Amino acid sequence: MSSYLRSQLKQLESEAIHVIREVAAQFERPVLLFSGGKDSIVMARLAQKAFFPGKIPFPLLHVDTGHNFPETLEYRDRMVEKIGVRLIVRYVQDSIDQGRVVEETGPYASRNALQTVTLLDALAEFKFEAALGGARRVEDHEVVRRRVRGEGEAVGQRRRAVGPRGATEAPALASARTLVRKVL
Repeated sequence: MSSYLRSQLKQLESEAIHVIREVAAQFERPVLLFSGGKDSIVMARLAQKAFFPGKIPFPLLHVDTGHNFPETLEYRDRMVEKIGVRLIVRYVQDSIDQGRVVEETGPYASRNALQTVTLLDALAEFKFEAALGGARRVEDHEVVRRRVRGEGEAVGQRRRAVGPRGATEAPALASARTLVRKVL
């Protein structure tokens, strides 16, 4: 790995840690969105680094679509136990059962859009003032299109993030670009 890329990744990590600390300092009730996927794992690790040697001072929130791989949920639970942080789980199925959302049907049906209602309900229930979440800074547009349409990836196809001038970036650290949304 070139020293330029290494220093660029360190800068991104430093910026993300700064934002996480600022959110914790500015808001009494922040939360970290955490699914157990690679983006949220990076965010949890950054939060650990931000408050080391202490513990993460806010809970993690998973909005469960009901379509997760069992291995992902097992890893999520092991990681949360290992880092000693509170995990709150809310289920899209509960929102469906309560009539708050209607499950889609058809060849491109997905519960991804339904997560919004469940998320907003959880933010209100716990009176969270800010939500931290990870997202890839730049990603191949074709991959995004397939994900939005629910097509996923072809077997053997590798996702990659494309940075400025076409340079490939490490997706995990690109996700360190933290999205912060003040919730009122």
